[in-house]
Amino acid sequence: MTYFDTLETRTADQRAEAIARELPRQVAAAKALPGYAELLADVDPSTITTMADLARLPVLRKSDLGAAQKASPPFGGLTTLPTSGFAHVFQSPGPIYEPGGVGHDWWRMGRFLHAAGIGKGDIVHNCFGYHLTPAGMIFENGARAVGAAVLPAGTGQTELQVTAAHDIGCTAYAGTPDYLKVILDKADEMGLPLKINRAVVGGGALFPSLRQEYADRGIACLQSYATADLGNIAYESDAMEGMIVDEGVLVEIVTPGTGDPVEPGQVGEVVVTTLNPDYPLIRFATGDMSAVMEGTSPCGRTNLRIKGWMGRADQTTKIKGMFVRPEQVAQLVAKHDEIKRARVLAQRDGEMDVMVVQIEADNGQEQSFHDSVVDLLKLKGRIEVVPIGALPNDGKVIEDQRSYD
Repeated sequence: MTYFDTLETRTADQRAEAIARELPRQVAAAKALPGYAELLADVDPSTITTMADLARLPVLRKSDLGAAQKASPPFGGLTTLPTSGFAHVFQSPGPIYEPGGVGHDWWRMGRFLHAAGIGKGDIVHNCFGYHLTPAGMIFENGARAVGAAVLPAGTGQTELQVTAAHDIGCTAYAGTPDYLKVILDKADEMGLPLKINRAVVGGGALFPSLRQEYADRGIACLQSYATADLGNIAYESDAMEGMIVDEGVLVEIVTPGTGDPVEPGQVGEVVVTTLNPDYPLIRFATGDMSAVMEGTSPCGRTNLRIKGWMGRADQTTKIKGMFVRPEQVAQLVAKHDEIKRARVLAQRDGEMDVMVVQIEADNGQEQSFHDSVVDLLKLKGRIEVVPIGALPNDGKVIEDQRSYD
């Protein structure tokens, strides 16, 4: 067994000693930034040396980040470098702006690719997006960290992607879990054999049936948990027992809405503190739910493990790799006088995500709402117009009906 670096196999004491050194420095760096002036005003960074100390600090939420960026664009006064000091500036839906670097493993994705067996001699078919959002560059930076070459494919033009993967001899795939199946099925249809035998995926749920289908094709598929703001948070190894927290972040599981850590094993919201000196996010609430797993991974990596993505603390839901938020549904209702209520359903059709938008309306046909759905929700979906009063009176505007068993 080889590891990305010696950090992965530290003892508990060694990791605690590192936290005691690095955490006060990161909190001090954050406190010096205008975006943290109010949140950390009464905090003495030198006293924040343990995870218990960290839990006393306030939580930074996505809404706080958005408000800070509106007040002080583009990064809300939360970065230690000026905007021009970064290699890239990205825009995610919201809009939320994220900085990006090209230094060695800046997003910490190399650790995951190494755990998945990708390295020198590999060519990664990277189907994450390169347009505005950072996922494509996050995985490209990780590939550079392990010495692999990259085909920057993005999505779409599937026949050309298959031809390129075949001609170039791509050996690994990076992208959302279900898009690999689209490529493989098209390759079968075109009669072009591919050499892909490893897949690193994110941006959506990896369902067991889909992972097994890839395994049956000779492709080992592992998943990571990352966000545009934080980079890699946790990742699977070939042990496939939970997800190992990355060495460049500190993860807490808290009661949603409070910031108070839950008991080990209980489900709560994932809160992350990054040790990235360029962008020191402190106790950033992801809105994702997970739980700590006891013990360490059989692969020998000793850091904390979490159970992976277990839903959202709010109703925000990821469909086809894109977040759909309650405020977007509200905008759809407000745009059309005839719409009384709307509800988004996340479903599965085979191995593909499907979005269904149910609309309570006095009149109107499905097609009349199509453009608004695409414009506001940023995804295409099936539209169902239902009678007034037909939707459940349970307060939900987004419902995830997919099974994660």
